[in-house]
Amino acid sequence: MKFRSMYSLPLACGALLVAAGMFFAQTAEQQEEREDLAPHGKGIGTMYEPGRPGAHFGPKRAVGFARGGGANGINYHNGPVMTGTTNVYFIWYGTWAPGSQSILTAWANSIGGSPYFNINTTYYSGSTSKAYVSNSVAYKGMAIDSYSQGTTLSDASVQTVVSSAIGRGALPSDTNGLYFVLTSADVNESSGFCTQYCGWHWYGAIGGKNIKYSFVGNPTRCPSSCSAQAVGPNGSDGADGMVSVMTHELEETVTDPNGNAWYDSRGYENGDKCAWNFGATFTAPNGSKANITLAGANYLIQQNWVNAGGGYCALKY
Repeated sequence: MKFRSMYSLPLACGALLVAAGMFFAQTAEQQEEREDLAPHGKGIGTMYEPGRPGAHFGPKRAVGFARGGGANGINYHNGPVMTGTTNVYFIWYGTWAPGSQSILTAWANSIGGSPYFNINTTYYSGSTSKAYVSNSVAYKGMAIDSYSQGTTLSDASVQTVVSSAIGRGALPSDTNGLYFVLTSADVNESSGFCTQYCGWHWYGAIGGKNIKYSFVGNPTRCPSSCSAQAVGPNGSDGADGMVSVMTHELEETVTDPNGNAWYDSRGYENGDKCAWNFGATFTAPNGSKANITLAGANYLIQQNWVNAGGGYCALKY
């Protein structure tokens, strides 16, 4: 997701709470819903932030487990979720090695149907007749973009990359899809990659349709900000680190595709509430840390927020 500094949000929320208490007599639930800060795409941030413990696998980040919502720590705002099979598309932007591509393609082909992605089935659209997120993801194809927008992208040019891939017929126009713009290490995103975020998701009108897309930068550009470890379980310093960020953006897209479905009072979507919290890990054959095995491959993926049982971060449901 995409929003203001994590430290300015509690102060702003607190000020609003005082004002609301002075002028409105509402139930706690009504007041909480009234004051929820809407997300707008960019996530909880980078690996290291002020106040965050320095050790990658040290104490859990407190903000990740703060409730900030209703009975399960997250609120529904009446918008749609993505139902049925979510189709995933890759746009390889820049210069990519086949080995890195295969790591991310393998992830895309195995995340759907997993106990991990099943966490997202605790989210739904509608208040009475509920339509739930499905534990179904399909990798549907890829396109190559050799620096059509240069080596420094803006938020707008990320959408242009997606629009171009669809417009020239390299990828289909799919309203139930998520288009990942995956950049090589020599590409920057000028609105805050490596300093404010490692990836983000949003939506836009492309060809007259509501298209969901995501930017995920290569953490080789800034490993101390966007990688949990120097080399991942599959031997990559870039692609392995991107897996967790991509999973974060995928789960937020299916549960809050238009920024008006599921998020808490601070504007945190489900992935944000567990950002950089990995839970129990094991040692992969190459000596790196991992916490999930999908189709025989090991990955280190952040936990996700379960919208049930009072709400909690987990690796499966």
